[in-house]
Amino acid sequence: MDFLILSHAHIDHCGRIPLLVKRGFDGPIYCSDATAVVLGIMLRDSAHIHENEAEWKTRKALRAGKDPVEPLYTTEDAENSLKTVRPVRYGETVQAAEDVRFVFRDAGHILGSAIAEIFVREGGAEKKLVFSGDLGASHRPLLNDPTVIEEADAVIMETTYGDRLHEENQSSLAALSNIIETTMARGGTVLIPSFAVGRTQELLYELNAYAEQSGRNVLTGVKVYVDSPMAAAATEAFRKNVQDFDAEAQALVRKGDDPLDFATLVFTNTTEESKALNRDETPKIIISASGMCEAGRIRHHLKHHLWKRTSSVVFVGYQAEGTLGRRITEGAKTVMLFGEEIAVRAQIYNLQGFSAHADKNGLLAWVKGFTKKPRTLILVHGEAEPKRAFAQTVEKATGIRPFIVEHLGQTVEL
Repeated sequence: MDFLILSHAHIDHCGRIPLLVKRGFDGPIYCSDATAVVLGIMLRDSAHIHENEAEWKTRKALRAGKDPVEPLYTTEDAENSLKTVRPVRYGETVQAAEDVRFVFRDAGHILGSAIAEIFVREGGAEKKLVFSGDLGASHRPLLNDPTVIEEADAVIMETTYGDRLHEENQSSLAALSNIIETTMARGGTVLIPSFAVGRTQELLYELNAYAEQSGRNVLTGVKVYVDSPMAAAATEAFRKNVQDFDAEAQALVRKGDDPLDFATLVFTNTTEESKALNRDETPKIIISASGMCEAGRIRHHLKHHLWKRTSSVVFVGYQAEGTLGRRITEGAKTVMLFGEEIAVRAQIYNLQGFSAHADKNGLLAWVKGFTKKPRTLILVHGEAEPKRAFAQTVEKATGIRPFIVEHLGQTVEL
């Protein structure tokens, strides 16, 4: 590899970069300027998790007379990988190699997320490859809509929600308001497993709008805790990159209103502060990572609240196959947490209107934005059924027959 082009800093896209560096890659890592800030937060946290998990597994292995367990990568590997990051602004042309140049466009997914337009010169002709990265939903708060690209010879695009439609954002907002009100009335806690980067900030933006309504509203007197050091750091990164906000959010900032802050909002950083939340019986809202409940402080909160009929758990994002979040949303009666079987008695909600991904119609609209149809459309980043369903949708609507990537190691000739 000579260089790497990174679309955004969600861990499923950037999480193996330190492993590349550990194995010898030392080329430039190109990403948007905002992604460069978030990337440092994500990779340091990921390395810390790998080190802690390896330490725990090593203690267990040594007791069993086995060899120590090495982490996938270390904090040092993560720091080394950040040394070659090259921040790029949207719209800036980068000559990455003699025969390759690229431009980033706003993907509207999370802060700094980018679509990459890659121009490759070969045999005296230049061809254009577009990589969608993850595309955001249109008409959402805080960030811009995904950029429409008009021409491409080949396109690689995501299909996370290629087979379904999201409910309207306003419907999810109304549902969240009702969930908060009814849960507070019965003396319970609202748990919101949320991705630290993107979803948490959007929730804060919406809750800020509630909090600043005149008169009594669902947040009057209700503490909202963001229990994730990563989310706190990411929120600060958002505040420092106002240039990437949409017009409405920028207008609030110009008026002196921080759209990510309100009177009853509290960020908890230390482990002791996090533990104290579960000793406190006061009705409250806890937003905590990770969004799919696979790691982080949310698992401790679930252990203390899943079995309580007074509590509510609100999922606001995609739950991948095999994750704890997926099992809970699909109706599991019990789950294992920290070696203990926990009954699921809390009220469970899945509000798809908060998704940071474009749905089927949003993805199709982006494809239809190409006035010059790409000769090759490659579908990636989705489970098997959404990819197949979206391929049929695209072919019916545009006449383009997509290539579906079904397993690692497939080769596509461009």
